[in-house]
Amino acid sequence: MVATHGDKVNFIWSIADLLRGDYKQSDYQKVILPLTVLRRLDCVTEASKETVLREDERLEKQDIENKHRALKRAAGQQVYNTSEHTFESLVKDPEHLADNLRYYMNSFDPKTVEILENFNFDQQIDKLEQADLLYQVIERFKTIDLHPDNVPNEEMGTIYEELIRKFSELSNETAGEHFTPREVIELMVELMFCPDDEEISSGPIVRSLYDPACGTGGMLTVAERHLKQLNQAANPQLYGQELNDFSYAVCNSDMLVKGHNPDNIERGNSFSEDGFPTKPFDYMLTNPPFGVSWKKVADVVENEHENQGFDGRFGAGTPRKSDGAFLFLQHMLSKMKPASEGGSRLAIVFNGSPLFTGGPNSGESAIRRWIIENDWLEAIIGLPENLFYNTGIHTYIWVLTNRKENHRKGKIQLIDAREKYIELKKNLGDKSHKLSNQDIRDIVRWYGKFEETDNSVILDNEELGYRRIVIDRPLRLSFEATEERIEQLDDERAFTNRDEDKQQAIKEALRKLPDKTWASQDEFHEALDRIFGQTGLDVTKSVRGNIENALGERDPDAEICTDGGEPEHDTDLRERERIPLGTDPHEYFEEEVKPHVPDAWVNEDSRYHDEQDGKLGSVGYEINFNRYFYEYEPPRPLEEIDADIQELEEEITRLLSEVK
Repeated sequence: MVATHGDKVNFIWSIADLLRGDYKQSDYQKVILPLTVLRRLDCVTEASKETVLREDERLEKQDIENKHRALKRAAGQQVYNTSEHTFESLVKDPEHLADNLRYYMNSFDPKTVEILENFNFDQQIDKLEQADLLYQVIERFKTIDLHPDNVPNEEMGTIYEELIRKFSELSNETAGEHFTPREVIELMVELMFCPDDEEISSGPIVRSLYDPACGTGGMLTVAERHLKQLNQAANPQLYGQELNDFSYAVCNSDMLVKGHNPDNIERGNSFSEDGFPTKPFDYMLTNPPFGVSWKKVADVVENEHENQGFDGRFGAGTPRKSDGAFLFLQHMLSKMKPASEGGSRLAIVFNGSPLFTGGPNSGESAIRRWIIENDWLEAIIGLPENLFYNTGIHTYIWVLTNRKENHRKGKIQLIDAREKYIELKKNLGDKSHKLSNQDIRDIVRWYGKFEETDNSVILDNEELGYRRIVIDRPLRLSFEATEERIEQLDDERAFTNRDEDKQQAIKEALRKLPDKTWASQDEFHEALDRIFGQTGLDVTKSVRGNIENALGERDPDAEICTDGGEPEHDTDLRERERIPLGTDPHEYFEEEVKPHVPDAWVNEDSRYHDEQDGKLGSVGYEINFNRYFYEYEPPRPLEEIDADIQELEEEITRLLSEVK
């Protein structure tokens, strides 16, 4: 008799041993998960089987095609099955087991059939039959009682969730698709609900939870459990969307076995096939794929950005096509409830790229600016490396809301938890670190106290922004008509566009210039005028520019080159200075730049004015964790280094002597 929760998980897990040799470990879930769902449904529909069969026969006789509602009423629940089969009857006819199993699966209600189809279990039936395993596996599943009287929905959900976790740890093979460790989800959920704990605990409430990249549904499950722990009377409404068919089937079936509405889990790409285009949510959380390209849906996304602007989801901008992380965040922010209706809170896991990728005119910076200037970014928590199963990189939890508490308004909290972890005794893929329960409590406490500490920095929103101005310095050239420089004219486009006779005539004229160096552009121009006048050559302004380029050489001691009386800038000396927001660019230049570079100036070309505020300089935002949490480590004393070098030299000498 399989009794306890742990026994049930272990029993189902043990069935995977039958697959050893015929299946890779990472493929065990393709058999065990759908059959777990199927056995649960077999138990769920057992009591209503006879009633449903009688009603189905009656409807057939009346030639009624749309039988779904009537059969649901007959079953007294959402799920029903119109075949005469059960797991008990299936194993009694081993010779026709495969055909009967397929017929049985296709006899469920339409939604359940859709879920089962997305498991692609039909392929596994063939494979199991060929390996002579189908009967053995079904026979083993038949012996475990998963009837709701024996296994309530909550326990069934926990069993299924545990199986999903175990299989996810085995099968996380694709770069970018990271099964989120349970302790990371728990931390995200704690951070997301933290300010609302008192309100949530106050009485019967309904709250919607949404994950736009829900995978197998782990985040929704943990969030639901946390909500129910705070308030047993709470009614969480779970919503999600998933692109991968198998993950969608797992998540959808998880909703089914827990008694949630499986219609709330949509299939497809959240960017191009938004499953909930008009629905806002109370809470949202996700771990989108890291560094995954969105090129396949680029036309849809860019069309929405350009034509709908902020009336659509991507009004703030689009990131580079190699990383769709910020598209997920914008997608979620578009689903926030208005603050006047209670607002929304969300948590999302990113790698380091969204913190700082892109300059002021990039899509990434524009998105950061939009978020921060709307005062939606509440906190960012830096996590340890090697927390995930398939990547060792540092990750960051972003917490955002449109209903900040008063003391947080206009502020952003950065929390450095990169050293908060315990070592695993045995690595799980790339995962060698884990957040302990105490680590989670500490991080949530740092967040909740909202104080400056070694691990917590509180910044004004404006402190993460900067204005980038262009600093130019004058072009200084000296000119010399050497043969080598004259031949460099062959690399200049305007010169080579002339016919060959004209080219040769210009070169011959230049060879008649005095054998000297001009440190003054004006004097060089005068020399050119004289020589071209003597030879009767009509040389255009563009060709004269080519001549300057070929015969000129940068010379810090030469006079400044001018154009129309204004100094020309030297493209090689152009620099871009970042200055804090709120600082006057000209005052900054006078105090910080001009004392060191007296001949420099601020380029005030309109191209370098910010589009939004029209002021000088392009505005950008970035979040540099190391700037706020960097701890200087002085180098070792020279004496220690010398001692190490001497020790190595002695060791090398000893080894060489042994060779001899």
